[in-house]
Amino acid sequence: MSRVSTADVAIIGGGVIGAVCARAAAERGLHTVVFEPGPDPAAASAASAGMLAAQIEPTDQLLLGLGVRSRDHYEPLAAALKDTTGIDIGFWRGGIASVALADAEVDQLREYVALQRQAGLRCDWLEPGDVHERWPTAAPECVGALYAPEDGAVDPQALTRALLADARRLGAALVSEPVEEIRIADGRVTGVRAAGSTVAAERVVLAAGAWSPRLKGLPRDLPIEPVRGQMAMTPWPADTPPAILYHIRHGYVLARGGDAILGSTMEHAGFEGKVTNEGLAQIFRSAVRLLPALASLTVSRSWAGLRPVTPDGRPILGPDPDVAGLYYATGHGRNGVLLAALTGEVIGDLLTKGETDVDLAPLSPTRSFPEIPEPDILTPDT
Repeated sequence: MSRVSTADVAIIGGGVIGAVCARAAAERGLHTVVFEPGPDPAAASAASAGMLAAQIEPTDQLLLGLGVRSRDHYEPLAAALKDTTGIDIGFWRGGIASVALADAEVDQLREYVALQRQAGLRCDWLEPGDVHERWPTAAPECVGALYAPEDGAVDPQALTRALLADARRLGAALVSEPVEEIRIADGRVTGVRAAGSTVAAERVVLAAGAWSPRLKGLPRDLPIEPVRGQMAMTPWPADTPPAILYHIRHGYVLARGGDAILGSTMEHAGFEGKVTNEGLAQIFRSAVRLLPALASLTVSRSWAGLRPVTPDGRPILGPDPDVAGLYYATGHGRNGVLLAALTGEVIGDLLTKGETDVDLAPLSPTRSFPEIPEPDILTPDT
């Protein structure tokens, strides 16, 4: 085990959420240690598409507000990380189109446009001709689209690498062993145990995604369930402008460099992170409806990840009400990359000021949770 024996803050998890929390803590002058045993092949960050799709599925007004605020942090964050680490996180703000492929979907998307405009957000309705003028080869069945011009994407793996690199530059230490237990005494955190040794820390941030509820020593059960998302990659079709095309509840196609990212399933499969023929077939069928030119292209890569999903779809974020020094940054589900930038700011402020300007009551670990519904197999993942 690392020789680190004491720290101001111990961060459990080195995915995008743990990484952004570590950078925020180190940037504020706290001696920070990040426990990152290496990305699990089924971890959520490595499997994410990286969409900053704050306005595409605005059914939860709280998440809409948090998502827009977090998304708007990314432009300065991308520039800062490029300056300090040299890593380009692939920030792209070219807009996302949520395409209607049936008349029944038009009213719902038009309602989304109206609601967002009332909230003062930029959001447009595109008629079929407008869609095909922008993306001539897209979705022949299209009967309109919601267009969010300020939404976009980042490369999630590059983002995680850059955040960890910047955290290390700021003095954070990375430990390759997994945390086995959170140590608590007399109502407050005293540290963590990893590889049989204890690291003393007055503050601990739990950011272990779907694995968070498995940690020993937690003062409460966390209603987080792993939900598998399968994805695939093909070349991006020649002579097709870069785009992110999204079909509500039925997947997406995202351009990244010369590749097309196709996604995604949402399946209750426990901690089984394998790819299935059924899942890939459904993803591909959905993607071809959005961009028919994909039909002639070969899948170059496929993978799956486990999204940490709560019953209400909201993350668990903030302090434990009964254990001083214990903070949660987990359960982000399909919004981990989108909400990462704001999550880092919230945790950084809590660690140093003991408060944040974000209302954390709806994100508390003690809030009332509904029963988890069975998801559709194809659900967009951000």
